[in-house]
Amino acid sequence: MSALHFPPMMSGEQVTDDVMEAAQMRAVQGCDAGLVVYALGDNRVEAALVFAPEVPLGAAMAMLPLCGVGFQNALGALAPPEVAVHLEWNGGIRVNGAACGGFSVAASTDDAEAVPDWLVVGFSLPLWPESDAPGETPDETALYAEGCVDVQAPMLVEAWARHTMNWIGRWEEDGSAALHSEWRGLVHGIGEEATRGGLTGTFLGVDEHFGMLLRDESTTHLIPLTTLLETS
Repeated sequence: MSALHFPPMMSGEQVTDDVMEAAQMRAVQGCDAGLVVYALGDNRVEAALVFAPEVPLGAAMAMLPLCGVGFQNALGALAPPEVAVHLEWNGGIRVNGAACGGFSVAASTDDAEAVPDWLVVGFSLPLWPESDAPGETPDETALYAEGCVDVQAPMLVEAWARHTMNWIGRWEEDGSAALHSEWRGLVHGIGEEATRGGLTGTFLGVDEHFGMLLRDESTTHLIPLTTLLETS
């Protein structure tokens, strides 16, 4: 297969091992920001983008929902119009209402006030169901089981990179207002009961840094996006 094509300021590297681990290793080794590490398997597509933030981690974590919005825009453009793509606060992806892979995030630090040396955001998406009896897990699905067999994995990775780069530009130039507006229209579960970090309440929405606002009987809790960081 020929190499994928990425926008200016981005580059690509195909791997066969864990994409998030490989991207973090490249980041530690000092690769340029904008590197997209990807793996194109028979049953799964994975990709991760390396960032070099210039703001503290608490603000830089906005790259997790930003990459999610980029993915939704990319898949929305490639999939049939009747396919619904939504995002979960914790990085999960939902296709036609069912869980279908998701995003993860890692950084060089977990200190929200520190500017990280690097930040990596990546997604993993199943193409085909793992089980021959998908009815046994009705809340889980795979891309091709939802009428998206014409969405080729390389095209999806390229489109994700393009749409994500577009949103990075908007975020840098105009702040987070447009991203907040777009993300809120795509997020799954606002107004419903949620449990995070041992707390259960109503998911009211997010603060300016996309921290979850969770309301229980007595108070509203703020759960920052940094709680989603993988151990690097």
